[in-house]
Amino acid sequence: MNSSDRIVKTVLLTGATGFLGSHLLEALLKRGYRVIALKRSTSKTSRIEHLLGKAEFIDIDRAPMREVFEKGPVDSVIHTACSYGRSGETASTILETNVAFPLRLLELAADHGVGNFINTDTILPSGINGYSLSKAQFVEWLRAFSSQIRVVNLRFDHIYGPGDDEGKFVNWLLHRMLSEDDSIPLTEGKQKRDFIYIDDVVNAFLQALEMDETRDFTSLDAGTGELTSVKDFILLAKKELEAQRGKAIHPRLDFGKIPYRQGESMEPELDLAPIRSIGWASCTGLEEGLGKTIKSIIGGKP
Repeated sequence: MNSSDRIVKTVLLTGATGFLGSHLLEALLKRGYRVIALKRSTSKTSRIEHLLGKAEFIDIDRAPMREVFEKGPVDSVIHTACSYGRSGETASTILETNVAFPLRLLELAADHGVGNFINTDTILPSGINGYSLSKAQFVEWLRAFSSQIRVVNLRFDHIYGPGDDEGKFVNWLLHRMLSEDDSIPLTEGKQKRDFIYIDDVVNAFLQALEMDETRDFTSLDAGTGELTSVKDFILLAKKELEAQRGKAIHPRLDFGKIPYRQGESMEPELDLAPIRSIGWASCTGLEEGLGKTIKSIIGGKP
């Protein structure tokens, strides 16, 4: 795809004010795509203030979603908006955000001849929590609609990087390490995760958007291929944080203080062969990614 082709392509992006969505928005604009970004009128735009004049933003709580598609052709939809259920959301609220809303979007996209629907999925087992259950339920709807619209389902384990919410594990951990708390209660940390840096995640979406794929439904796992125990990750984060600050953290890392969550996944399985076959590979190592994330938080402060 050459640059002139990219300029005429229109991408409808959900979750543009969020962590992943904001990084994707910037990357899409740099690639020359026209971007229509869906948000709520109450959404915080601090992550994308520098991009507000470069994309078309539509408040979905103020205008019917159908109007988005009636304004002109949309070539692809990238869906990143979701509810993790970490703020006490009810099951019905999680279902509305993670199933009902994207299903309405999927129906409209299929009705209006959109070429691609690219979904953000998780490798978490469906029985872990309401978030993982609702994500699995929406994938079944994607399969049902894949005869009407081409679907690419991207599955990730643990995404991290600069600008993430403080309630997400990595940023929560780093902010707790920077606190004056006596201790940080943790599990034993034996569970393993594939920690993938945000830049690599964005590149996976771009690769999926631009790949030459004729199948109706494609599911792609994206990861580094290296599983790291949560304990080792925490210890590496502590080491890097102390190195950048030039002094030890105050809180004690209290491993084993809290139990694993019910149904905890101890060692995820990812099949990276399919996504590598289309030319994608992660490029950011764990130390490099953590270093960039920590630098974004402390900004050189002691």
